[in-house]
Amino acid sequence: MNARPFDAVLFDFSGTLFRLEEDESWMAGITDSQGEAFEVSRRAELMRRLTAPTGQPVEMDAGEHHAWTNRDRDPKWHREAYLTVLCRSGVEDPVQAEKLYAKVVDPSCWTVYPDTVPVIEALAGDGIAVGVLSNIAFDIRPAFAALGIDDDISVFALSFEIGAVKPEPEIFRYAVDALGVEPRRTLMIGDSAAADGAAAEIGCAFELVEPLPTTERPDGLWRALAEAGVTLSEPGAGKSN
Repeated sequence: MNARPFDAVLFDFSGTLFRLEEDESWMAGITDSQGEAFEVSRRAELMRRLTAPTGQPVEMDAGEHHAWTNRDRDPKWHREAYLTVLCRSGVEDPVQAEKLYAKVVDPSCWTVYPDTVPVIEALAGDGIAVGVLSNIAFDIRPAFAALGIDDDISVFALSFEIGAVKPEPEIFRYAVDALGVEPRRTLMIGDSAAADGAAAEIGCAFELVEPLPTTERPDGLWRALAEAGVTLSEPGAGKSN
């Protein structure tokens, strides 16, 4: 009998392993149509619109809506969709909008959660396969390479490369097939019950994490693993203090 509950763990990217968090350089020189700098509340709302895992953040016409709903299938639609969001959120200058968008699609601009590296290293060290499954339109592998954990990721299932997006079952099937594991032996961890939780439709287990600021969620991944019954050899794994 296999005492280990899972042979593989799949992680979402945004809001799960990394989070898009701006610093002062992001909004330097960014102004609204009146030439005014964005206040803190408007900056926070802008970031919320750029990072919300589901829903449509601004009003859109039919063409814009098509780009938005397909943004994670094609980089062209992704760019069009987020430039629309930026414009409708007050960043109407095209040059300024392009500057902000460039940060959104730059893996080096994303902030890693405190437990991402130790969790991935602990899973890989215990022989549990690790995959990253994301609705995204740009290559996030450099973010993992910069941390030295890219070799610990067995599969990157990225929607723009696969042609399927969560909650469509095809993207989850692609990931488990690529890992060579059974869905019932696979755990999906993500910040969206609607998108990531759809892994359950093919038989995977699912644990939800909150997409809190990285400074406010030091051990969310450990907690999710513990809730799923995963015990690792890493000291402190699964802690719930």
